[in-house]
Amino acid sequence: QVQLVESGGGLVQPGGSLTLSCAVSGFTLDLYNIGWFRQAPGKEREGVSCISTSDGSTFYQPSVEGRFTISRDAAKNTVYLQMNSLLPDDTAVYYCAIGLYGSSWYAENVYSFGQGTQVTVSS
Repeated sequence: QVQLVESGGGLVQPGGSLTLSCAVSGFTLDLYNIGWFRQAPGKEREGVSCISTSDGSTFYQPSVEGRFTISRDAAKNTVYLQMNSLLPDDTAVYYCAIGLYGSSWYAENVYSFGQGTQVTVSS
């Protein structure tokens, strides 16, 4: 049974930084996409960023490009999301997700989501 355990959320001031971590266990495929979605109150869940296990290629939603960086430590089965220059609009529950290799980063292509971690950007 796949488990995705997120950590690192919290409250940060605008312009600040946070790093989210997601530890993966129980997933048996070698090729997949892994990354992050987020969902703000009253909004749809949206793909933020993902990384491919085959070649390390990455995807970023345009609103976070240049501010967020995704990385993966294969030895630790852990994926990270470094978030800099945070904005109030980044406030959401962030979900780690593991998805179908080679597919677009949409919720319908996700095998499993983690339980989520709250990120709040506020002064």
